[in-house]
Amino acid sequence: MVCKRKSRIITALCIFTAIIIFPVYLFGQEATETVEHEAGFYYTVHKGDTLWDLSSRFSDNPWLWPELWSENHQIPNPHWIYPGERIRLFQLKGVKTFAKKKAMEKQVREESPKEALYYYYSPINRIGFIKKHPQTPYGTIFKAQGDKGLISTGDTVYIRPNADHSLVPGTRYTVYRALPPIVDSKTKALIGTQHYITGVVEIEKKESGFDVAKVVQSYRSIAVNDHLMPYKKRSPRIALVQSKMGLTGEIIGSEEREKNIGDHTVAFIDRGDQDGVKIGQVYSIYSQEEEKLGGSSNKDVTLPPVVYGALLVLHTEKSTSTVLVTQSEHSVNPGAKIESPVE
Repeated sequence: MVCKRKSRIITALCIFTAIIIFPVYLFGQEATETVEHEAGFYYTVHKGDTLWDLSSRFSDNPWLWPELWSENHQIPNPHWIYPGERIRLFQLKGVKTFAKKKAMEKQVREESPKEALYYYYSPINRIGFIKKHPQTPYGTIFKAQGDKGLISTGDTVYIRPNADHSLVPGTRYTVYRALPPIVDSKTKALIGTQHYITGVVEIEKKESGFDVAKVVQSYRSIAVNDHLMPYKKRSPRIALVQSKMGLTGEIIGSEEREKNIGDHTVAFIDRGDQDGVKIGQVYSIYSQEEEKLGGSSNKDVTLPPVVYGALLVLHTEKSTSTVLVTQSEHSVNPGAKIESPVE
């Protein structure tokens, strides 16, 4: 039974609806603060829905409804669920299920964006991006009150404004660090600059030649020489949309620049807006080997691709995108291939 279900999950990765493997996951982030975040796949209850029906729709087995109930402690009675309730569909606890292709496609077509299935990712505001040309900073932190080396929430910082931008008291700005440019390891062509988000500050007052700001959120340790750009609050509710068919690309690397990338890791791919990539799309991670056929010809042959993971698009730039690795059978390395889910 377990092997059969695992086989169905791997098969489901090859189609659009395989994105429903996303787990609900609470984790502590390493920063100046430890904060719990929530991520997972959800469904909004409609009139007439039952846990039996939802289990049948999303796991193809209505008898799994007790597992669905056990993952939703807010439901006191499994026989009574109400329209508008948010149901957590999956959690990383051994059992992974997926929606049937036709049921998912029909639901996405018929429901409004507000009602559709969606992925909820609470730390969305802390994810960075890669841009071909660096963001022009609105200002730069040149000192922290008390000469603190590690700047965190509540600290006062002093900002040197960019001559082309005026910082407005009462306005929030995202703090970021521009990391060294990334180049393609094969072609040596410039991919872009990674913008590493470290926190949020609010301008308190203007002084002669500089501004005073308070750190209102630190995602990571903020440092002197970190830059400011306009703050834009992003919704953690990511509507799922159809992926671009026929798209292929590569994973550039992870946000934290680890060599080995695993589940729930934020990473970057070398495809963006200009390639038809959109927020809420999912793509498969795959490997493909070449081998000698043997025999008299002993020619080289390309073996069929093997899908071993999936990723969700969180943010797009012109030629790159920020993604979340939602599942991987084994470690993913920079340079790993991605493709559109196979129908």
